[in-house]
Amino acid sequence: MTLYPNWRKILRRAWSIRLMLLAGALSAVEVALPFFADQFPRGTFAALSGLAVGAAFVARLVAQRDV
Repeated sequence: MTLYPNWRKILRRAWSIRLMLLAGALSAVEVALPFFADQFPRGTFAALSGLAVGAAFVARLVAQRDV
């Protein structure tokens, strides 16, 4: 495995990375929320996480100017 020469810039600016971090955060909320409140329908944050992963997949395939 070889990293891109500009991997630090990719980590900071790529939308695919940002969306994957969002998906991870939403997954964590899905796990932790039932311990604090039961106000949201079950699976809400899992569905949002799935959408974020799908968007990250698309963002990974699209050329991004700043990266």
